[in-house]
Amino acid sequence: MNIAFHGAARTVTGSKHLITLKNGTRILLDCGLFQGMGHVTDKLNDYFGFDAKKVTYLVLSHAHIDHCGLLPKLIAEGFEGKIFCTPATMDLARILMMDSAKIQMQDAEYANRHLRNGEEMEEALYTEEDVIKTLSLMKIVEYEEDFEIEQEIRLKFTDAGHILGSAAVHLTITEEGKPTRITFSGDVGRYGDLLLKSPQQFDQADYILMESTYGDSLHKDLDPIEDLLLEIINNTCKVKKGKVIIPAFAVGRTQELLYALNGLELKGKLPDVPYYVDSPLSSKATEILKNHPEVYNNGVKETLKIDHDVFGFKGLRFIESVEESKALNEDPRPSVIISASGMAEAGRVKHHIRNNISNQKNTILMVGYCEPNSLGGRLIAGQKVVEIFRDEYDVKAEVQLIKSMSAHGDYEDLLQFLSCQDPAKVKQLFLVHGEYEVQQHFATRLKDNGFKHVAIPEYHQVFEFGVTIFF
Repeated sequence: MNIAFHGAARTVTGSKHLITLKNGTRILLDCGLFQGMGHVTDKLNDYFGFDAKKVTYLVLSHAHIDHCGLLPKLIAEGFEGKIFCTPATMDLARILMMDSAKIQMQDAEYANRHLRNGEEMEEALYTEEDVIKTLSLMKIVEYEEDFEIEQEIRLKFTDAGHILGSAAVHLTITEEGKPTRITFSGDVGRYGDLLLKSPQQFDQADYILMESTYGDSLHKDLDPIEDLLLEIINNTCKVKKGKVIIPAFAVGRTQELLYALNGLELKGKLPDVPYYVDSPLSSKATEILKNHPEVYNNGVKETLKIDHDVFGFKGLRFIESVEESKALNEDPRPSVIISASGMAEAGRVKHHIRNNISNQKNTILMVGYCEPNSLGGRLIAGQKVVEIFRDEYDVKAEVQLIKSMSAHGDYEDLLQFLSCQDPAKVKQLFLVHGEYEVQQHFATRLKDNGFKHVAIPEYHQVFEFGVTIFF
């Protein structure tokens, strides 16, 4: 049995990890879209590194597009097996993949209308029809259900606390009478998240695939999110009379922002300006989250006792049509615009940034991790000129970052997630979903905590289970 790392290898997007059994059965963990990788992004998304037709099963950890976003392409290239996921992941993946197909088609159409001499026509990676075929292959597995995929392959999901429906994946694979226990963390949430329950403990594993996005960072001891939002909105909208543009992922981050802003209203502190969520996908995701109150933590449940809608407040409006979205850029009034995507690489927020980035009255507020080559990453890095839709723009708007708003756990959260494991019994721990320098720091920390066998796979690298790689 071996495992090959075809994405999220020394980078944070494109999650794809392929387990191949001795009998030829192939189990793919996630099939995510590469995002924000600069000019190589399209090339990375065009090539899986394996034959889609030969994949037997797929296990999906959660619905973020960098974990599920290439599923329709996998189906278009011949995959016909079952896709296993939690109920909420199916609900979210449906809207996220459909939205991804629409965005790709729209972006390709826009790019093709503005072709320059010698440039080739762009095509979407997949269509809405491919998404519909994908949904027909998805099968629900509940949290903590001991599910038999086939004889000698068992699956269990535990709550990863990252987004609605997110799961750590636990496989028990028996070959020649010997069971091997493999855990894939997916993306690990935070202990003490604004909305969700904390990650669950899990049974002892032989091999662990561990995310490491914030493997060298701590989120705690930062100012409360509500206080930071209040300061930025007041300074921008009340003092400078400008707009606050917030790129935010439709699932998770947008709902956290709405919950925090609602908290300000409950305390009588919310600034009296218009608030817009300009993302039809975010609207749908918010409704799905409302339909799964079982995932809320105790704090949210207490707030629900005094406020039936923890994601709604005075002045909030959800924008649906393209015409309404465009009208926001023509409205000179101070306002707060929350729009996808979180890395500012696609979607309506990219247009809002283009229209507001060169005005010093405005603020671009980043609220989570951005791949360094993405537009959001370049803004966080302090670039004074950025390229948007192939044109260059001076960055005159103020760029702010709220570090504490992350759905990913920091290194203490990640270590707490692993605290249910006996390090001496873990034969190999693979670090995925992280920047290489961060992973190196986290690998050292893991070694100090007793995990002696840590590997940081390269893109397309293959490892044999049972062969120990020393860090």
